[in-house]
Amino acid sequence: MRVIAGTAKGRTLQSVPGDSTRPITDRVKSALFSILTSQEMVDGCRFLDLFGGTGAVGIEALSRGAVEAVFCERDRAALQTLHRNLASTDLAERGRVVSGDAFAYLARPALSAFDVIYIAPPQYHELWLRALRMIDARPELVADHGQVIVQVFPKEWTEPDLTHLMLLDRRQYGSTALFFFRRKE
Repeated sequence: MRVIAGTAKGRTLQSVPGDSTRPITDRVKSALFSILTSQEMVDGCRFLDLFGGTGAVGIEALSRGAVEAVFCERDRAALQTLHRNLASTDLAERGRVVSGDAFAYLARPALSAFDVIYIAPPQYHELWLRALRMIDARPELVADHGQVIVQVFPKEWTEPDLTHLMLLDRRQYGSTALFFFRRKE
């Protein structure tokens, strides 16, 4: 795993020991950021890497010019790896690590809106669906023209019943699917 572009291009990111996380592959990350860059959704934007893991997505965003990335993670080994990866890429000053449960974070009052919210939780627990529903119930968490992106194993996907968010696009890269949502007009 490495940073693909920007100020930290080429720097290697450490993996979390064990199998508690499923890091995004460079291929999927490259495709994701190609899409986001073409939509002008990186430079100057605020990111929420909801199940932070190694921090690969938020760190890539920071390297490419995001003004801030918030990483929410509760696993101790993942938190240590995330802090090391932020330090080794010299991006720690624009990255904010929230140690704790993602759902408790989403329930906090008075959170500022994010331009991109990235949801990539552990598989097969429907955590992605719970997080997406919480964000749907609080559409103010998504900036105008912002996006919520869900990364899941394709067989995990079920069509969610949402009130304030709508599915815009779906991309599949082998055993990884990305679903892109925006606020309804």
